[in-house]
Amino acid sequence: MNPPPTLSDFDFELPPELIAQHPAAERSASRLLDASGAAPVDRVFRELPGLLREGDLVVVNDTRVIRARLFGRKASGGAVELLVERVLADDEVLAHLRASKAPKAGSRLRLADAFDAEVLGRGGDAGSADGALYRLRFPSEPHALLERHGHVPLPPYIAHADGSDDVERYQTVFAARPGAVAAPTAALHIDADILERLRGRGIGLASLTLHVGAGTFQPVRTENLDAHRMHREWFEIPPSTVDAIARTQAGGGRVVAIGTTTLRALESAAVDGEGLRAGAAETAIFIRPGFRFRVVDLLVTNFHLPKSTLMMLVSAFAGHARVMALYRHAIGERYRFFSYGDAMLLRRVRAEGHGAD
Repeated sequence: MNPPPTLSDFDFELPPELIAQHPAAERSASRLLDASGAAPVDRVFRELPGLLREGDLVVVNDTRVIRARLFGRKASGGAVELLVERVLADDEVLAHLRASKAPKAGSRLRLADAFDAEVLGRGGDAGSADGALYRLRFPSEPHALLERHGHVPLPPYIAHADGSDDVERYQTVFAARPGAVAAPTAALHIDADILERLRGRGIGLASLTLHVGAGTFQPVRTENLDAHRMHREWFEIPPSTVDAIARTQAGGGRVVAIGTTTLRALESAAVDGEGLRAGAAETAIFIRPGFRFRVVDLLVTNFHLPKSTLMMLVSAFAGHARVMALYRHAIGERYRFFSYGDAMLLRRVRAEGHGAD
């Protein structure tokens, strides 16, 4: 029996120049490492519809990234940076706050040189691994203020400030429900032509919503994975998607998750073994080798950070040894990594456990 995996099992050396700083010129022009068969094949993402079969079902995450980053100052003049994690009722938000000195409850922040927000104090952590977030009250509806004054919350490994290109390209073509502070990046490669060709091949399309939180970028700080605390994320699966999955499975088709966020939502809604349930919930599911998948058969995903929980997820799905070999192949072939990078198509392994292939 293999020993339980540790953090170091998911490490690899990535040349910094392979971290994509900008998206491909066209969404579907990104590269696709097809690992759905016995041997990996280097393809282009626009080939995806031809790799699926009539009767398969593609499931996407229709969350919309909000302009969640705000810059401002305290009354003392000190600079602050705000990353809104969640919009709450009564014009309140939960946010990560960066400042040289933590602001006190009752103080006010001048944000974007446009409006003042009141600091209500620490107010629930939304699952943040770094401790409690700040609770603030905006002067009016937060989504509208963020849309007018906020910045696209690009990941920490993207070095440039957000621009007009990011407003469009750090958003999927089917983004509908605002609430994410990070994009479901595997879906960034999908364009209208791919959607049309999927339908033309008799491949079903369904959607769900999972609002990706900033915790997706939180590092794992312990070799003992049992000690890691996952962030929580809100998701909702409509009855129509549950019905479409049931029909697909009954007809022998495969469920294809576009992105780890879609997979997390589906497997969270089925984790108790009572079948896939429609409705809204929160998940802090930690998927790592040994996890039993109940819903997803194929996964489209970007390339992830070393030693991240997403590396653990894809290793659980496709086999640890196989995933590490695929990453070595991708590095050797100069694939582009992370949010604006290229993608891979993985099939679920039937064996379970660390190193299973």
